[in-house]
Amino acid sequence: MPLPSCLQPLPTTNFLSRFPKPLFPLSCLTTASPAMSNQPGPTKPTSENTLQTPQNYPVPLSPPLPPISKSVELNRAESASSKSSLFALSRTHVVYEDEWLIAVNKPQGVYCESVLASVPQLLCDAAESDGRLSEGTKIIKSPELHLANRLDRDTTGVMLITKSHKVASKLVQAFTNHKVTKTYIAHCVGPAPKWEKITIKSGHGRSKFGAWRVYAASDVGRMLPGGSVVRDMETSFEVLSINGQGSFKEPSEFRKDEENTIVVEERAVIDSDIKKDEILVRAYPRSGRTHQIRLHCQYLGISIRGDVKYEGVYEWKGRTYDGHELHAESLSFEHPVTGIPIMFQAPLPLWPSQALQQ
Repeated sequence: MPLPSCLQPLPTTNFLSRFPKPLFPLSCLTTASPAMSNQPGPTKPTSENTLQTPQNYPVPLSPPLPPISKSVELNRAESASSKSSLFALSRTHVVYEDEWLIAVNKPQGVYCESVLASVPQLLCDAAESDGRLSEGTKIIKSPELHLANRLDRDTTGVMLITKSHKVASKLVQAFTNHKVTKTYIAHCVGPAPKWEKITIKSGHGRSKFGAWRVYAASDVGRMLPGGSVVRDMETSFEVLSINGQGSFKEPSEFRKDEENTIVVEERAVIDSDIKKDEILVRAYPRSGRTHQIRLHCQYLGISIRGDVKYEGVYEWKGRTYDGHELHAESLSFEHPVTGIPIMFQAPLPLWPSQALQQ
């Protein structure tokens, strides 16, 4: 989508061309071995100094992708590409806006990049309607727009976009330092859980086939095929309703119960023949790993409805689902400029209300 004339980016310069190329490959530079140094060598193998082989890579504890996921995901991706190419933000999508930030409610089946690409036109249209834009005036340089958080293609809800590099940098630091509280709503299908609240801690990483998988918590830091490492992953859940029995509660601070915490060290055992229920849960991710909530729901045996990649039902009660039912409900943090505590909350889609009215 071409940028409007009022938002054309400023010309850039290839700064790399100013620096001379090295006279020899960087691969020639190696650190001295313990034998060449006065320092003693390591006495205990670690993930950093142990040669990883196919025989000692960490073993994923969640199942591989189901066969059906390949064709379904391909169809969904093609549909989303078409939908995203035509997508344009409107003021109805805007949850909050000030001179530094804009929070929007992302619809299902639209890529984050398409949402970001349509922000300049949204800002331009708003400026024109307010009479703030005159010919030749630049409201904002589009290259300074940044995604503060990302959502999966089929996940709906709060997406935060910053309007300057400085604000973006502050928010990156806030996310990194776990100063941002996030809540999600998920509609799951599986055996009704015996817990009302639970916290699950595990490892997270890509398997040798490139799929995201759950790993043991004790594997955190170990090397994976491709050179990445297992990273920590923690999510807390609370049940809102089971088969329509329950009530919707506004998001609040989650108080962890150490006695109801799962530290993943082995594969989960799920009885596939057991009665399946519809469960509405709120998730509080403590980390921000790719597909984190979806993976932990799968491990708990309550995969998200429509999430075929992680064993969620594709057909349920005579209906076929076009995407998974996961909603980014809220983001809470201190404003990066004013320091005032704020919460952005996206309107709920239709399916949570339907889940409560069975």
